[in-house]
Amino acid sequence: MNIAGILPRIAILCLIPLFLASCNDDDLKKAAEISKKLVLTKDRSLKVEIVFSDSAVVKAKGYAPILDQVNPSSGSKYQEMPDGVKITFFDPLQKVTGTIVSDYALRKETEQLTIFKKNVVVVRDELTFNTEELTWDQRKRMFFSPRGIVTRPDGTILNAVNFSAPEDFSSVDFEQGSGETYLKGELGQ
Repeated sequence: MNIAGILPRIAILCLIPLFLASCNDDDLKKAAEISKKLVLTKDRSLKVEIVFSDSAVVKAKGYAPILDQVNPSSGSKYQEMPDGVKITFFDPLQKVTGTIVSDYALRKETEQLTIFKKNVVVVRDELTFNTEELTWDQRKRMFFSPRGIVTRPDGTILNAVNFSAPEDFSSVDFEQGSGETYLKGELGQ
């Protein structure tokens, strides 16, 4: 029998109990708990168009190239639009009154919040609003943003902090605004 071949085998056999002793039941329980914590089911729809109406009058249409309906095992379900969204708003006569476009959007159903992120642009006749994040609170019927830029047709440009506006953007409120504006006529007359 060759002693040189037996010694490595004996060393390996002696090390196996050390490896097994280093694993205990607590590690296995922790692994099982981690795997049970959160399970997501995701249903993906492509080229989705959503119509928002009230009393059979179309108020808005939304289009998303991808819409994921996510149902976590715990917590509330949500919709994610990873490739962005475009929403077009209409008046009662179906004339377009404005649009919202973003590169990403998330709709939290329980909270009734829609969060638009990345290159968000709101266009209305009287203003354009650019930001990186805009939240629509359906319960309050308001839009909110931590900051953005308001541009008006007359060339006025305003940097807005803590921006808010009603759903129809008929007015805007913000804090710590700064920017440029143009006045018609001559000053002092």
